Amino acid sequence: MFVVGSFEYNLHLELAISELEKKGIHRDAIAAVIMDSRVEERKILDTIHRADGISSFDAAALLGTFGMLLGAIYGFVLYWGPIIWGLIGLLSGAILGLLGDIFLSQIFGKKRLSSKATGTAKGTAAQVVIIVECRNDLAEMVKNILWDNLALAVGTLPG
Repeated sequence: MFVVGSFEYNLHLELAISELEKKGIHRDAIAAVIMDSRVEERKILDTIHRADGISSFDAAALLGTFGMLLGAIYGFVLYWGPIIWGLIGLLSGAILGLLGDIFLSQIFGKKRLSSKATGTAKGTAAQVVIIVECRNDLAEMVKNILWDNLALAVGTLPG
């Protein structure tokens, strides 16, 4: 039987492995796999299938509306009239908001920088999947050891 547990890479994982070895599980029957995290740059445009939850068009819409309002108000006293100045204000505010959002995201928006030491996203611990091959009568003991050492999830696979 195989008992599979998921851990964050920390001291509890090491304690679980050493406790399993003390209980008679041989080192060759324990496999630990460090999972790679996807680290990618933030994309400007979202699609219907992939979205990161950060909108790049909020500032563009806000400044475009503000520019359109000011253009329409002051267009009554300017030469081209409120409609043309409203459209000019809309376009200039939207472009200014989009460029400002892109500029600020380049400076402050790098939330998921790659860490060369762990190969994971910065600020997150690597996840490790541990697979223990044992007899059926030892499966419950192995599961309890994994749960006691703060496993994120534990499952069994009949061998």
